[in-house]
Amino acid sequence: MLEVLDHIGLVAFAISGVLTAANRNLDILGGYIIAFITALGGGTIRDLLLNEDVAWMTSVTQVGVVIAAATFGIIFRGKLKTWRRTLSIFDTIGISVFTIVGVQKGLSHDQLPLTAVFLGMITATFGGLLRDVLSNEIPMIFRKEIYAIPCLVGGSLYLLGDYFGYGDTLWLLWGSILFIIVFRTLAVLFSWKLPLIREFK
Repeated sequence: MLEVLDHIGLVAFAISGVLTAANRNLDILGGYIIAFITALGGGTIRDLLLNEDVAWMTSVTQVGVVIAAATFGIIFRGKLKTWRRTLSIFDTIGISVFTIVGVQKGLSHDQLPLTAVFLGMITATFGGLLRDVLSNEIPMIFRKEIYAIPCLVGGSLYLLGDYFGYGDTLWLLWGSILFIIVFRTLAVLFSWKLPLIREFK
């Protein structure tokens, strides 16, 4: 089931990348490249930091899902733009799953607990960061919107449960994922924001 949700996240991020590329008037190749980077960029950076083989380079399924989702996004971009708010829930599911996957991978490589949490956040958010940079936009993670914080808190929650010996339990896995989903959804619904640096006196 985790793999299914992971693929849903790949689809959401790939479509998000295509829509961003379309808004920036990029050509079809540019759209596929942005979709690819958005969906797989975070996991790539995580694997490089861990000095291991990049996951998508040995997974035909991951590459195929991204290509298929990007193609769907290109063909139906007009409709998808009107549904973008609806798609945000899939993005939220994606970051929640990718966060836990990143934390698990960090722990499996005997990283420090804090490092494992940051790897979870990187896995979930750095694809979007790269997308925004390449699209000449200020990355969402650097703006006021609550985006990375649910990943950090949810990843810490999973880490705490793992510390007490529950890392392999489904209730901890799904509880951490659900926590991130709820946190991020509430942040969107109620427009929770972080203060800007210039607002401090």
